[in-house]
Parts: sequence; structure tokens; C-alpha cells
Amino acid sequence: MTPDHYSSQPTAPQTGTAILQAPAYSAGAIWQPIEGTETHELLEHVFRGREDPIIMRRIIDASASILARCIGPDAPVQTETGLVIGYVQSGKTLSFTTVTALARDNRFQMVIVMTGISTSLFDQSTRRIRQDLRLDTSRDRKWTMLSNPRPDRDLRTLQDILRDWHDDATPMDQKLTALITVMKNHTHLANLRDLLQGVDLRRSPVLIIDDEADQASMNTKVRQADESTTYRCIGEIRQCIPHHTFLQYTATPQAPLLISLIDTLSPKFVEVLEPGSGYVGGREFFIERRDTYVREIPEEELAVDPEVVDDPPSSLLEALRIFMIGVAANYVRSNPRGNRSMLIHPSHRTERHSAYTGWVSRVKAHWDSILSRPDTPAAVELLEEFQSAYNDLHVTEPELPSFTEISGVLPRAIRLTRVLEVNARGGKTPFVPWSDTYSWILVAGQAVDRGFTVEGLTVTYMPRGVGVRNADTLQQRGRFFGYKSSYLGYCRIYLPSDVIDAFHNYVEHEEDIRSQLQEYRQPGRPLSEWKRAFIMSPSLRPTRHNVLRLDYMQGLLSNEWLAPAYPLATPDILEANRWLVSNFLNGLEMLPDDGHPDRTDAQRHLLAQDIRLETILQDLLIPLKIPASTDAQRFTGLMLQLRRALDRDLNELCHVYRMSPGEERQRGLKREGRITNLFQGAYPVERVRRGSIYPGDRELHAPNRVTIQIHLLRLTDVDNAELATQVPVVAVWVPSRLAAGWIVQDNDV
Repeated sequence: MTPDHYSSQPTAPQTGTAILQAPAYSAGAIWQPIEGTETHELLEHVFRGREDPIIMRRIIDASASILARCIGPDAPVQTETGLVIGYVQSGKTLSFTTVTALARDNRFQMVIVMTGISTSLFDQSTRRIRQDLRLDTSRDRKWTMLSNPRPDRDLRTLQDILRDWHDDATPMDQKLTALITVMKNHTHLANLRDLLQGVDLRRSPVLIIDDEADQASMNTKVRQADESTTYRCIGEIRQCIPHHTFLQYTATPQAPLLISLIDTLSPKFVEVLEPGSGYVGGREFFIERRDTYVREIPEEELAVDPEVVDDPPSSLLEALRIFMIGVAANYVRSNPRGNRSMLIHPSHRTERHSAYTGWVSRVKAHWDSILSRPDTPAAVELLEEFQSAYNDLHVTEPELPSFTEISGVLPRAIRLTRVLEVNARGGKTPFVPWSDTYSWILVAGQAVDRGFTVEGLTVTYMPRGVGVRNADTLQQRGRFFGYKSSYLGYCRIYLPSDVIDAFHNYVEHEEDIRSQLQEYRQPGRPLSEWKRAFIMSPSLRPTRHNVLRLDYMQGLLSNEWLAPAYPLATPDILEANRWLVSNFLNGLEMLPDDGHPDRTDAQRHLLAQDIRLETILQDLLIPLKIPASTDAQRFTGLMLQLRRALDRDLNELCHVYRMSPGEERQRGLKREGRITNLFQGAYPVERVRRGSIYPGDRELHAPNRVTIQIHLLRLTDVDNAELATQVPVVAVWVPSRLAAGWIVQDNDV
């Protein structure tokens, strides 16, 4: 189904063919694209019969915003790398196809689209591009398409196209743009490299689009100080093109964002796409209406081996009945158009696919046989089971036809539904002939993990586990996301409980990283300045380890203290922190804390209660300088947790202690600079009376609120020699109710 629209930040004011109003200026734009006939005709074709000027305007604005950050056709010869982030199944192909058309309108001589790591995905993308750009139907020729080109076959064609661009006698509107689609396979990429080496590209502006950029493009040998084959080929292709932008498209940007900043594929700018109103994504399924659409596959059913057991688990039968009721409902209304499909995603192992295909085929045949004799007890019993599925679906789809009407066409719905195993077990992943029939049940694994479009998907049954817990891999299995609002009531997702939790955690991470990047791009700052720090559950890893040269720190604070382990800093940092802490404390109304009358002066403190957490962040924690890298990373993670708490409740409060205000505490440092023990222990220390007079610094916190302790220390070395005095150290206690996992990576430039 075609997505409603994309919106992004608006672009620069333009002139040109004016079907709609001109786009507005974009933060970070380095030139002003002109929207022309190719862009408008593309959208008129995609939305034929249901054109909406508002939707079309948003698509043009989003596309112009992206292209305006790329190297313009008249700019000095240079290269750039950018990142475009969408949601899974949100229509990123429409976005980059519109950017492609806009590039044609702005005299780009060549557009290269790297897409698909399998023949099926490459063919799917190529067909979509040909269709949207009307390459087989338009009389007004603007393009020459070369798919997986080779020098021996396509060199002369490409040379002639480029020579025409530099021939002043050729009218501008008659010059053809070379549109190259190439599979992300080292053989095809090497062929493209060899082709490009045979042409003169010094005066040719080129746009390179890397579809699913986080997948095969990254350097999987970076930790071995080597280059993987696909990564090297992409680099060699870029070296052939002096004037280009490499535009990365993905819904899972963890790898491109976490690779080294000096990597040639590290993006220098980012654009974040917002899907249209018809899109249904992770927030709807796994946060807002989780109990409505998502069903847990019982643990005992996950243990059922389809290669051994003849009878399918009850949850699979339930999912099949739900799907068939939905199919039958559309047969009641009319001769249905489009498609409805169910996806069964059991494993990466093709043997298991075959077993599930056998299960489903036998169930389908069995139901067909029973319903062919409607007056038998077996048919009555089976219809009662379908009645339960009907009642379930009716909760979310109140406009369902009556069960009597549905049961009348149910045999036909079952009979005409095709079951297809989608994998490369036969040597090549089969193409799904969607036009052959209305309803499909696909049994598949990795073939539909990423980039594969499942038309009209309503029911997903995925009994596989989280696996290695790479967040980007998990999210790309979400073929159930997409433009489904018009038929959301028919949708159900069946998953194991740990996978449901993992998707829930991923959604929180995804929303955090997108909101950070949307906010960051507003002033048009380079992405290299953005701190690599975002919310992510410790149960997930951001991406595969082998593409990251730099490690990251992953953590979660819950009912625990965070304090710097290496407090000694340079004199200028110490002075800045002294001034900051002094000003902060002077702004608080602090009173002596309660405690045992026999406490020593070092065990008596000042306390300010119910201080706004937002004030603490802005006036103390954010400007505080943390000298050691490892401490700084952990404090960045703390900032993420506290910012998340404020997003949920801006009125969050906390307590602040000024520890031992009457004296300067002395603390020793080990030889590597690590503090021996910041917190004073309990008194007395005897087991029977331990802590009866003073419970110890670690126990001084509110039971359910953030608590700050401010210590001023005299630091000494292992020989008790004084290193520094009046050293401010800030410790923070985070309650479990504010727990949130995070990832922080130091920038490397």
C-alpha cells in the first residue's frame, strides 16, 4: 500500500513548475533545490485518483529538505555523507524515489541506488523504482536505467549519456539522467566500480542512495584493521565520483551512528522522516495498545517441535482462525481488491519453515474438508471455534459483517488462500505473485527480515526468540509495522513474552534517539558534534559488535549511587566546578538534617528538600565538568535517565545534601587516581549496633526520589601528600522507579 505522506523539516523557497506552493527554507540547507515537472509527475502517478495537495506538499518539502543538505549540482567538486531515518515499513522507498526525481529536476547527471542483498529484494526495489518513475510508460524520456551494470555491456551507453550533458547543443530537458540500481553484492559493486572508472565524472554531480544502509555497507572487519569486501567496493565506487553525496536510508540507524566519526560512511548530517497519519508503528502496537493487538505465545507452545509433532500449537490455530475471519469479512463485502496476508516467522532455519508450511497446509485442508459438510457435528464444533475468533476480532473491528454472513463465505476464503514458503531453500527466494489471489499465508525467516514488503499484512505469528539481542536486527523483523490504520482492527501479532518486552524496550529507545536527532538538526549543526548517548534497555545491544571500532558503555541506574571515581582534575576545571557548586548551594534554603544527637560534625549535614529536578539538571548537573572519560560517560547516561524522568513528569522533585559543611573531608587516591572510598561508612561499626548513630552516607537518600550529595574534599596520594583542596564531588542516587537503560559512546575526533 502507498504511504500517506512523509513530512520532515521544510526546505528553502523555490521557483520552478508550480503545481503546489514552494517549499520553505530548511535549517542546514546549503543550496536551494528547484521542484520541477519530474517530481510533480512522480507524485501524481503514485497518488493517481486520490491526489491531496497537502500530502504532496509535505512529500516535496521533506525531499527538498534532504536534497538541500546534499552537495548541489553547481557547488565546487566535493563529497558528503548524510543519513535519512524513517520507521520500519513506513515508505522510505517513496522518499528516496522522490529525492531521485527532485535530483533529476536539479540537473544531477546520475543517481545510483544501492539496494538489496538478495535477488528478490533487489528485484522488488528495482520494480518499484521503475513503476514510480514511469520508466516503462512515460513518453517524455528523462532516464536511462542500468540495473546491475557491467562495463562490457553498458560503458558506451553511460559515456554517451554523460557526453550529452556536456553538449551545449542538446536542450536541457532532453538530457537523460543515468539511473543505476545495483545489488549490495561485491561482484555487482565491483562491476559498477569498473564501469565508473571508464567514464569522466569530474564535471558530473551524482547522488548515491544506499537503501538499508546499516545492513551490508558497514565495515565488518574494522576491529581487525581491515576492510570487508562490500565496504571496500563502496569506498572504491565513491573514489570514482569526485562530486557526490552518499545518502544513507534506514529505519535502524544504530550502526551508522556508532561507527567511528572518521569512517567514510559516518554521516555528517541527518534528516528524520515523519510518516503519515495512516502509519501504525511500535508506539501503537507495543506501548499504547499492547494488550489489544499483541498476544503472547505460551512458553510451553514455544517448545513444540514442528518437525516432530503433528498437531500445531493452539496459539497458531487461533492466529489462523483470526486471519481467516478477516479474509472472509472482505469476501462478504465485495470481490476484494488488493491483498490480505498472514506472516509466520518461526526461525532462520529453512527446515522449520517446511514443517510450519506442512502444519498450515494440513490445517487448511482439514478445515476445508469439514466445512464442505456443514451439517456434521465436526462442522458445528469448528464453527464454534471460528465464532470465538469472530468475537475477538469484533472487539477491534466493530463494522464486521455478521457471523452468519462470514460463515457462509468462510469455506471459499479458506480454499482460495495460498500458502507459500519464502526462502532460498530451492536455490532462489520465490517471488510472491500478489495479483494471483487475494489472501496469502507466507512462511519465512530471514528473507522477510528487512526490506521485504508483505502486502496487506494483518496477522503475524513469530514464535522465535530475541536471538543475539541486536536491537536493529530485532526491529527489522517488524514487518507488521506500516500503513495499516484503515484495517488496524484486523491486525494481531503473536510473539513470545521476551520478544514483546524487547519490542517495547526498542520503541522507547527509538523515540529517544529520533527526538534527540530532530532537536539536534534544527540549527543545522554537523552530526559529528552530536553526543552518542541514548536510552536503550540493557537487555538489548544496539548493533553487531564487528562493525564498531569504538566500544560503548551500557548501563542502568536503579536504587544506586553514581559518583565520579576519578575526582582529581586540572586547576581550571576544579576552579570552574568550585564556582558552580558554590553558586548552586547559595541559591538553596538548606536546614540541618535530622539524626542521632551523638553524631560527629562530619556526620551532620545540611538538607534542601523538594527541589525541582529540572533546576538541578540545568543549574548543577549539566554544567558540571567531569574530568575522567569513564566517569563522563556514566554521568551522560545519568543525564539520559533524568531527562527521561522529566519527559514523563516535569514536576519531578529531589533532595540535596551538603555533606559535612563544617569541615573538609579527606580522601585518598590510588596511584591510578581512583578514589579509595567517597562515602563515609556506618557508625558504630560493631555488628550488633552497626549504624545506630550514623547509618552511613550511602543510606542518606529519599526512599523514592532522586537525591544529590555534594562533598568538598581534600585529596591526598598514596603517601598522604596533599594533591588538591576544596574539590567538589557530586554524587547522585537514582530510585528504581526512574530506572532506564542507556548507551554512551565517546566521540573519536
